[in-house]
Amino acid sequence: MQAVGDRVPAFCLFPLSRCGAAVTNAGGMGIFGAAMMSPEELEEELAWIDAHVHGRPYGVDPIVPNKFEAKGEGIADAQILAMVPEGHKSFANEVMQAHGVEPGDLEPQRADRLVFRENISAEGARRALDVAFSHPIALIANALGLPPQDMLERGKAQGVAVAGLVGTAEHARAQVAAGVGVIVAAGGEAGGHTGEISTMVLVPEVVQAIAGSQVRCWPRAALPPAHRWRPPWRWGRRVPGVARSG
Repeated sequence: MQAVGDRVPAFCLFPLSRCGAAVTNAGGMGIFGAAMMSPEELEEELAWIDAHVHGRPYGVDPIVPNKFEAKGEGIADAQILAMVPEGHKSFANEVMQAHGVEPGDLEPQRADRLVFRENISAEGARRALDVAFSHPIALIANALGLPPQDMLERGKAQGVAVAGLVGTAEHARAQVAAGVGVIVAAGGEAGGHTGEISTMVLVPEVVQAIAGSQVRCWPRAALPPAHRWRPPWRWGRRVPGVARSG
């Protein structure tokens, strides 16, 4: 898809620091997916990015949900794992077998993923934000619900654009009211974690929903030619647009 105008960056979300750095070095905006990382791991990865992007802009995408199952409750890991439906496990096994992959025992891997539970706790999220804002990031994104007030305030104080992913027009209106500077219209094709509405339908709805605000929205877009690249990320200003690629 062709970029809109000369101020729309390629906005690419990658969980690997090297991929994100490569996007930034190519003239785009690499966004580092940090949901599954401990604060110590995040510090290591962001330090690597700092050393390899030579001052070019990049962002971080932790996940700080407003609510989640068993928030604040002392539920054992085994009980959390038992919540995964057997139908889901069977489906995952069947998909792998259909593609020639022997699934084996996936329970140890599911247990390893419980680090995510700690990362999205109040304390884990605070530590992740402390790490992220200690680096020269240009943008911080939140994929599940409204960004916490702390993220919005720290972003404003440090000139870091705060982005919110949306899957419905209602989400977009709520994000604008909360004070985000960037709306990322993530259709159902983008992992489906923000909703089931397709990008083609979602984008017009979101654009109409935020009409009149200072926030603008674009769907996935290709990187504009290098000679036209004008990063919209300016410290202390609202970000006028966003494009997402993934």
